Amino acid sequence: MSQSKAYMNWSGGKDSSLALYYSLKQKRLPVQALLTSMNTAADRVSMHGVRRSLLQQQAECIGLPLLTLGMPPEPSMTDYEAIMNAKISVLKNEGFSHAIFGDIFLEDLRNYREEKLAAAGLVADFPLWKLDTTFLIEDFLRLGFKTIVVCVNDQFLDKSFCGRVIDEQFIRDLPAGVDPCGENGEFHTFVFDGPIFSKPVAFTKGELVYREYPAPKEAADTCAGAGEAAMKPYGFWYCDLLDSDQVC
Repeated sequence: MSQSKAYMNWSGGKDSSLALYYSLKQKRLPVQALLTSMNTAADRVSMHGVRRSLLQQQAECIGLPLLTLGMPPEPSMTDYEAIMNAKISVLKNEGFSHAIFGDIFLEDLRNYREEKLAAAGLVADFPLWKLDTTFLIEDFLRLGFKTIVVCVNDQFLDKSFCGRVIDEQFIRDLPAGVDPCGENGEFHTFVFDGPIFSKPVAFTKGELVYREYPAPKEAADTCAGAGEAAMKPYGFWYCDLLDSDQVC
C-alpha cells in the first residue's frame, strides 16, 4: 500500500491552524503542503481578504510549501468545481492521498467535500469534527495561538469586532447565537503566532473596508417571490492587514 500524503486546506485562520496543529500533534497524517483559494483579481485569500504576501509569510513560518488555487472574484459553483477538480487531479498525480479540513459541524459541507474528493480518489480528514466550539476556541488560546479578526458578516456582528485580536474578552462580547468559532460564517481570522509557527508573522493593521456581494444565485432562486428583503446583498467588514516585510 502506498504511503499517505496529505495537504491542509488552508484559509490562514484559526480553524485551519488548529486542525493542522492537531494533525501534527496526533501524527494523524503526514502533512506536506498548504492549499489556499486565492481571488486572482485582488491577489488575496478568498473570503478572508488577506494579502498573498502575508499568507506566504505564514507558510514560511510554519515550514510547509504553499499551493494556491486561482479563483475569479465571484465564481459560480460550476467555475469553482472545475478549478478545484483540476487542482485535485494534479495533487493526486503528485501522490497526495488525503485532504485535511478545519470544518467542525456543517454536515452538508462535509458530505460535499467527501463526495468530491472520493470521486477523485482522495480521502477527506476532519480533525475538529463534532468537537465543542467553546472548547476549541479555549484550547486555541490555551495553546498560545494568536489571531486577528479580518472579516465579519454584518448580518451577525457590527464593525467593532473587525480588527480585534481574539481573547477571552472577545468571546464574552459575542452576541447570543454567534458561534465562538464563527463556524456559521459570522467572522474570519488571520493567525499570526502559535505553536506551529517558528516566529510571529509581522503585520500592521490598515483601514476597515465595507463590501457588499450579491446573494448567490442558489439563494436568489430559493427566495424568488419572497420580497426584496430576502434578496438583500451580503455585507462584510474587512480589516486590511499590511505586510511588514518580515522574513521567517
